[in-house]
Amino acid sequence: MSAIENLLSLSGKTALISGASSGLGAHFAKVMAQAGAHVIIAARRADKLAELVEQITAEGGKAQALSMDVTSANSVNAAFTQLDGMIGSLDILVNNAGISTAPTKFTELEEEDWSYLLDVNLKGAWRVGKQAAIRMKAGGKGSIINTGSIYSLCTGMQKADYNVSKVAVGQLTKNMALELSRSGIRVNSLCPGYFASAINEGEFNSERGKAYIARLVPQRLGQYHELTGPLLLLASDAGSYINGSSLVVDGGSLLSPI
Repeated sequence: MSAIENLLSLSGKTALISGASSGLGAHFAKVMAQAGAHVIIAARRADKLAELVEQITAEGGKAQALSMDVTSANSVNAAFTQLDGMIGSLDILVNNAGISTAPTKFTELEEEDWSYLLDVNLKGAWRVGKQAAIRMKAGGKGSIINTGSIYSLCTGMQKADYNVSKVAVGQLTKNMALELSRSGIRVNSLCPGYFASAINEGEFNSERGKAYIARLVPQRLGQYHELTGPLLLLASDAGSYINGSSLVVDGGSLLSPI
């Protein structure tokens, strides 16, 4: 292995990925396993986790699954107690569990929906980040990657609940980085722009969706593999002096002029 490859290697490290049953979380888990990490994938859907573990192990990786509902403190605490019996130490957390909702006008948002989204995207990130940080402090090292969004840094119509949650995740990232840096723990956020996924495929393939994409600076959606390098940079020794940052991967979408 060359010196450059060694910088990005996660060999010998253990990584926990929340929200790993599908989408970005599943991709992140595969990438980290391919980079040599022992991955612990966590989510609510046990059947999806089992499929992902089988896929990773079939490709020569090492993976185990944990049931975790980030909206429940009891579930998160129980998952970390189980984690303690599975691994010696935790090196990396990808704090990825999150949801989005259909575009809704601010005046039409229901309080129940607002509260649930913030409970998943913000309180969930805090619950999982707290437990991971406690364990990393005991080991004197670690890297935490919170999944943000370009909406951590800008705004958008009919996305008040989601935007507020991601701005808050950005501020949470900075505070975690400030408090944990002297314990050898780096905390950063990875902020994707518009990426192709099974969830948004129908919307972006519509005439309205195609017109929206055409107005973006890159004039296309991102592909999951384009997050691989940024993820490994933040997780590995290659990013050893990156702390408290929000790494935007959006093809330049934030450059759109007013």
